[in-house]
Amino acid sequence: MQYLKLTVEDHVAVVTMDAPPVNAVSAGLMDEMIATFDQMSDRDDVRVVVLTGAGKIFCAGADIKSRANKTFEPGERWAHSRRARELSYSIIECKKPVIAAINGAALGAGLGIAVSCDILMCSENASLGLPEVDVGLMGGGRHAMRVCGHSLTRRMMLTGDRIPGPELYRRGIVEACLPLEELMPAAMEMAKRIASKSPVASRTAKNSAATIENMTLRDGYRFEQNMTAELGQTEDSREAMRAFAEKRPPVFQGR
Repeated sequence: MQYLKLTVEDHVAVVTMDAPPVNAVSAGLMDEMIATFDQMSDRDDVRVVVLTGAGKIFCAGADIKSRANKTFEPGERWAHSRRARELSYSIIECKKPVIAAINGAALGAGLGIAVSCDILMCSENASLGLPEVDVGLMGGGRHAMRVCGHSLTRRMMLTGDRIPGPELYRRGIVEACLPLEELMPAAMEMAKRIASKSPVASRTAKNSAATIENMTLRDGYRFEQNMTAELGQTEDSREAMRAFAEKRPPVFQGR
């Protein structure tokens, strides 16, 4: 891969965006991200994914320099927008839980990538922002609304302000805000905790959380109950209950 690095160990995959100098979102990076997260869904040796960025930036967003003087062919803008949407969905719909280890600025499309993950952790030098208003573009606001709320989202969209890591933690947008050198160890510790659970239960929980997000309380709870009924028929579920009754660690088979 040209724009990503991938390692897998002890059921934890680490995907690192590595497109110097700022991990800008190019067509090539989007294609590799989509293919990689689709692959994660099907790999039995992967139970959790940690996504981070190489260098000082998580992802600076769209590759503005390559677009500044570009002449788009008919249909090319629509194809680009479709690819950008599918990038987010490849993370949201990945069957494995994804932890964002936000090691620096996550701006515009980079914010979209970060908040498409299931659990967000950041370093003290990290930030989220929507700078599109300053470069003649739009996008990312709907992603921000999922985690930032009404006023903050509009503030970012209208001013281009970057929200620093400590404020993200204060507002409950990220689960942890740590010194940079502590970020990846903390993200890996979280990933290993999740990887120790039944992979069937983890997949079901992620699918349930993503599905009920836009449902009413009644419909969402009904969906969860249906998922509980299906999960209860798996070998892992029965093993979890036996282990609890016998006061021993469970041994999951992933089925």
